[in-house]
Amino acid sequence: MSDLSTRPYLIRAIYEWCVDSGLTPYLAVRVDEQTEVPPAFVKDGEIVLNLSASAVRNLEMGNEMITCNGRFGGAPFDVMVPVVAVIGIFAKETGQGLVFQGGGPQQTPPTANGGNGEHKPASRKPHLKIVK
Repeated sequence: MSDLSTRPYLIRAIYEWCVDSGLTPYLAVRVDEQTEVPPAFVKDGEIVLNLSASAVRNLEMGNEMITCNGRFGGAPFDVMVPVVAVIGIFAKETGQGLVFQGGGPQQTPPTANGGNGEHKPASRKPHLKIVK
């Protein structure tokens, strides 16, 4: 029997649902030493990334790592996020998505709005389901 995690498959499924629905996929990430994101955009050890086609290039969502190229404050940056660091994935417009148990101290991921991977608080609270 395989010990494959369901996490990367669920992340890809919610990402595809967002894209197919015309929604903006946002990825909430707990930043650690294996996570490569612009430090200036990290708040309280977390970052929210806009994964829409207009915000990132060369998005690859593997079973171990999520990588892409994005712009932060106008400067290019190569992003590397271990799948285990993902707190959740959700649609910016509706807040619907998934939050992963053990994804960090919060039970719901931080919200964000704005484009190009920028981290900004949103006025709407996401509606997420905890997945074990």
